[in-house]
Amino acid sequence: MPLAAAEADLSHSSPEYVRLSLAAAMTLGFAQGRFFRNARLGCINLLLTYPGGCKANCAFCGLARESQIPAEDPRFQKFIRVIWRAYALDQVVEACAAAPPHVERVCISMITHPRAREDTLEICRRVRAGCGLPVSLLIAPTILKRENLLEMKDAGADRIGVAIDAATPELFAKFRGKPAGGPHRWEHYWEIYQQSIEIFGRDMAGVHLIYGLGETEEELVWAMDRARRLGGYTHLFCFYPERFSALSDTPQPPASGYRRIQLARWLIDHDQAKASDMAFDGEGRIVFFGDDPEIIENAIASGRPFMTSGCPGASGEVACNRPYGNERPGPDLRNYPFLPEAEDITLVREQLATY
Repeated sequence: MPLAAAEADLSHSSPEYVRLSLAAAMTLGFAQGRFFRNARLGCINLLLTYPGGCKANCAFCGLARESQIPAEDPRFQKFIRVIWRAYALDQVVEACAAAPPHVERVCISMITHPRAREDTLEICRRVRAGCGLPVSLLIAPTILKRENLLEMKDAGADRIGVAIDAATPELFAKFRGKPAGGPHRWEHYWEIYQQSIEIFGRDMAGVHLIYGLGETEEELVWAMDRARRLGGYTHLFCFYPERFSALSDTPQPPASGYRRIQLARWLIDHDQAKASDMAFDGEGRIVFFGDDPEIIENAIASGRPFMTSGCPGASGEVACNRPYGNERPGPDLRNYPFLPEAEDITLVREQLATY
C-alpha cells in the first residue's frame, strides 16, 4: 500500500477514521522508520478522532480541551511524544489482518466525546471481524454505565483498560476533575473498573497509573494494591511532559523512584507481595519490598518488572509494549519494550538503590 494513500486529514471522524501511533503506523507499513534496539510492537493502538477533540481537560494530556489547537495545525497530530496520524479504518483493518506475527492484539482508545460509545462498538466489531486479533478497549468511564460494558463484551472486546492515572483522589481531582475544568470523578472510575472485572472476568481488566504526578511511592503502591485486590492489574506509566498540556513544563521524575514502583507492581500483580508487606521511609519511599529476598532478587535479575506492563497477547507475553512512549530512545529507558539485557539490569540496580 503506498504510504501517502494511507494518511487522512484530522478533520475526518471516527468510526470511519482512527488515529494510529507512529509505532503502529510503522508496523503496518503506513510509515517509514526504524525502532531503537530493534524493538517490535506487539499491539496496534487505535485512537478515536473527532474534529472537536476530547471534551475532558486533564492537565497532563495533550488532547485536553483547553490545550486544543486547530485540527488543521500539523502540531495537533503530536500526542504521547509522537505523531498520531489518521487513517481509514478499512485500511487499518486490512493491514492488521496481514500484520507480522509479533502483532498479537489491537487496542482501541476512547476519548471523552458524545459519539465515542457507539463508535467504539462499531470499530471493535469491524476489527474483530476483519482481522481476528483480540481487542482491548481503553475506555472513557465518564460517559459509560454498566450496560455499556456489556455491549463492549458483546462487540468482541476481551479486555478493558481504565486510565485512572492519579494515585489519590486529591491528585485525581486536581488534574482531571473540577479543579482542572474536567468532568471526571475518582469514585466513578473505580466503580467502572470494578464492574469491568465483574463482566469481563478476573485478570481481564487493568488500571493505568502514572508515576510522577506528585504522589509518594507509598500512595502509588496502595493504589496498585487496590487494583489487584479488586481482581485486575496495573499498567504503569512514568510521567512525561506532554506538549500543549498544562503540565508541559513539568520535568519527568528521576528513574530511581519509578524503578521501585515497577518492582512493587510486579510483586503485587504476581501475588508475591501486598502493600502491607512493604515498608516506607519518612518521605513515603519504598525501603522494604517483602519478607522473601530470593523472590525479590530473582525478579530483579529477570528484568521483567522493568518491561512495559500492559495487556498480553496469545503468547502470554505483554503485547501492548508501547516502544518509547514514556521516554526518548536512549540509554535510560523507563519501560523496556523488550527483555532488558545485562547492561540494562546493572543500570536498573543502581537506580533502585538511589534515594
